[in-house]
Amino acid sequence: MTRPLPAGITVFERGWLSSNNILIQGAGHAALIDSGYCTHAEQTLALVGHALQERPLDLLLNTHLHSDHCGGNAALQAAYPMLQTLIPPGHAEQVRVWDASALTYEATGQQCPRFRFDATLQPGTEIDLGGTPWQIHVAPGHDPHSVILFEPASRTLVSADALWERGFGVVFPELDGQDAFDEVAATLDVIERLQPALVIPGHGAPFADAPTAIAFARQRLNGFVQNPAKHLQYAAKVLLKFKLLEQQQMEQDALLAWAQGTPYFATTFAKHFASQPFAEAAGQLVQDLVRSGAATVQGTVVYNA
Repeated sequence: MTRPLPAGITVFERGWLSSNNILIQGAGHAALIDSGYCTHAEQTLALVGHALQERPLDLLLNTHLHSDHCGGNAALQAAYPMLQTLIPPGHAEQVRVWDASALTYEATGQQCPRFRFDATLQPGTEIDLGGTPWQIHVAPGHDPHSVILFEPASRTLVSADALWERGFGVVFPELDGQDAFDEVAATLDVIERLQPALVIPGHGAPFADAPTAIAFARQRLNGFVQNPAKHLQYAAKVLLKFKLLEQQQMEQDALLAWAQGTPYFATTFAKHFASQPFAEAAGQLVQDLVRSGAATVQGTVVYNA
């Protein structure tokens, strides 16, 4: 059974297009960790507004700057003019000048409205959220600049995409040709040393059995290390699934055209599917999604499932 959430913490579990939102209230202040994807911004505002009951939102924190974690930032900043936004330091300059390429939004074929930030989340320090100190830890791997947040009194961990109950997020630096599987392992070591009693992941329900989740993640990581092509194939399917989540249905030719124009797909196909025509290989990935129950096909249209 999952442990109850500590007092003052509310988790809006959002599925896989938008990251979970974690609202922390206390001591007269309210902070939100991660804001979801931009197409869900209206829903994000409604959830936060209902929970706050006309009280202000004071802080917005992003564990990392993938579009499904910060796509609602701009809408929240417009709704709460006094809102202070804190981001990991690694991409601060890219956000300041708004370099959508360096922030990977162009490479992934995803959207993120421009937002501002006020300060950075410095690893190795603490931040007060709802009257309680939370530790900031580096968590590279899925994203080189990601952080995780840990509250030692209740041993609650906000793990973002560094640890899910069944795995972890795509290791995006690997798609750019950078070795990052060791960083995933090191981040799992950090989480293990923290010994969390409750984990609030970036996607999926909060869970209490961190040791089992860490063991599963290490097994999955070892499979990717032994066969990097397996990770590339997984990443390509995740990007396709994300597009289907966003659009809900697309003509298969339009979906494949989107994939062909998305830089991360070009990288993945050059490494893993070079011997096959693009349409044939991408079509096989769509069929993989269908076989796994993640999509359906009717005629020429691919539907999210």
